[in-house]
Amino acid sequence: MISKSTIDKVYETARLEEVIGDFVQLKKSGSNFKGLSPFTDERTPSFMVSPVKQIWKDFSSGKGGNVVAFLMEHEHFTYPEAIKYLAKKYNIDVEETERTDEQKQEVNERESMYLVSEFAQGHFAKMLWESELGKAIGLTYFKERGFTDETIKKFGLGYCLDQWDGFTTTALAKGYKLDYLEKTGLTIIKEDANNPNNPRKFDRFKGRVMFPIHSMSGRVLGFGGRILTNDKKAAKYLNSPESEIYHKSKVLYGIYFAKQAIAKDDNCYLVEGYTDVIQLYQRGIHNVVASSGTALTPEQIRLINRLTKNITVLFDGDAAGLRASLRGIDLILEQGMNVKVCTFPEGEDPDSFAKNNELEEITQYLKDNSKDFIQFKASLLVKEAANDPIKRADTVRDIVHSISKIPDRIKKEIYIQECAQIMNISEAVLFNTLAQIGKKNLTDASKKVKQEHKAFDVVKNEPLPEKVDIQYELERKIIELLLLYGNEQEEFEDLVLKENEEGDLILEPESLEAKVYEKIYLDLQDDEIELTNPHFKNIYYKLIQELNHKEDFAINTFIAELDQEMMAEITSILMEEEKYILHNWESKDIYPKDKKFGVSQLVSETILTLRCYLIKRRMEALQHSTSEKMGDNSETLEEIMNYLQLNKLLNKKLNRVLS
Repeated sequence: MISKSTIDKVYETARLEEVIGDFVQLKKSGSNFKGLSPFTDERTPSFMVSPVKQIWKDFSSGKGGNVVAFLMEHEHFTYPEAIKYLAKKYNIDVEETERTDEQKQEVNERESMYLVSEFAQGHFAKMLWESELGKAIGLTYFKERGFTDETIKKFGLGYCLDQWDGFTTTALAKGYKLDYLEKTGLTIIKEDANNPNNPRKFDRFKGRVMFPIHSMSGRVLGFGGRILTNDKKAAKYLNSPESEIYHKSKVLYGIYFAKQAIAKDDNCYLVEGYTDVIQLYQRGIHNVVASSGTALTPEQIRLINRLTKNITVLFDGDAAGLRASLRGIDLILEQGMNVKVCTFPEGEDPDSFAKNNELEEITQYLKDNSKDFIQFKASLLVKEAANDPIKRADTVRDIVHSISKIPDRIKKEIYIQECAQIMNISEAVLFNTLAQIGKKNLTDASKKVKQEHKAFDVVKNEPLPEKVDIQYELERKIIELLLLYGNEQEEFEDLVLKENEEGDLILEPESLEAKVYEKIYLDLQDDEIELTNPHFKNIYYKLIQELNHKEDFAINTFIAELDQEMMAEITSILMEEEKYILHNWESKDIYPKDKKFGVSQLVSETILTLRCYLIKRRMEALQHSTSEKMGDNSETLEEIMNYLQLNKLLNKKLNRVLS
């Protein structure tokens, strides 16, 4: 268990915008930051971060919370893991008490797999540096590649001894369960017909140098292992199988080490292999990641899209592999990103080029040879087409097909103009071709939708929209006012019910200076009003208690003590205003009024509206009772008339006309 003093220090020190900035590219938006949702696929920002309130809200998925909640949602950390991650980031010493056996058992399957993977990484690194075979085989290989000790340690590289079950035996002796060793793919289990109770166990990566694959937050998800012998039956590279924690289509090798440089340089270099990443990083090119030998996927592109809109794809000089790689470029364009391509001289790849050149030379080469995707694709395909008119026509169509993937219409037009110049063909023909492709895509999409809906009958009558729950909205507004302005001193106009000289009831205004929370609490108490929503009721009493006892009430500290469900509700309330910032009204010459300029009026109107609503509900209940009750209803009718008069006075104060 982590001590409370450590947790408090973490919350005091951690800056939400800094932590989230490691995972999402944030842009300033007034006093807040906005970015693309890290939880959904989107092209326009719906993710808001408030440094003042130290909370975030993702309007596309509905998720929200504080700094710890973000790490728990995004990285699937447990609460203690999130605290430890922040403590490490901000150099805070973690005071920890011993966990009980029950608490150890509560660690879920996913966490157990992470622990096994982290142990494996440590074990393979130890074998590399401390075992004779590790030093003679593994370390020698890495040194021959030109990797320094510092680089090897930074990337956590290691070696799995060439033994059938050396790693598995060690892991089992350390108390790690065979079930999790199998689920992470570190151990292969074969049933033995002669001994069914004792299956045979093998190390998946035996005799291989090991490349740990990290998540964006630095957790070990899986491994890539390279064999060093000339065994033709064995794969040169072997990756961990898909598991609960490792999905290769959603992971980029090196993203943990590259994320800050990608965001800072506003560009990401994309390569193919592990050694390409490591060699470039060692030379000083830190904004580099690899697709780990797999075909590029939309999920991997979206991972980069959170940090930058710009990708430069680095290809080696192998012309045969270039054609297949072009499909990846179309995928990047579909995500609305800007793509450049850089190829290395024949016989060179990013690894060898980085190894044989200094940082200045590499940087200059990348600058001089990075072409816009259309220039690159055109030059590559034109060479293939040569003087063949049919192939040339196919080349033009291929390029226009790539341009059709771009969501931005202005970019499309500019690229069509550029293509027309390069291919020496009229823009009109290209625009025509683009329109045909668009029409075909629309037809295909329409057919798909029709097929999906074929099994369903058309619903003629649309369902009526849900009625607004007035009391829910008003109670929600009360919580919002307490959270945002609870400790602020305001001048209120209180309403006192009096009888005038004619004997009529009137509401007479009286000035009152009080804190917002005091005004709300006293008004609700005077009217004997209790919040009906259980979440709001719970939050309300917690807030009143905190505001009453703490002069330095802080939203971030208050949220930290709530459970996940309450936290999500609170952040939805607090970030309601920020949702409208996303619409960028100022650019449309619309300037919303800042709510803080009318806090006292807002508080008074909310309480008055709640009173009116409850009076109306009471009148309806009384009317219902008179219709059911036989005999003398004069007292009930008199009560209804009094409520009616009070309701009329309150609505008059609210400038509302009653029908």
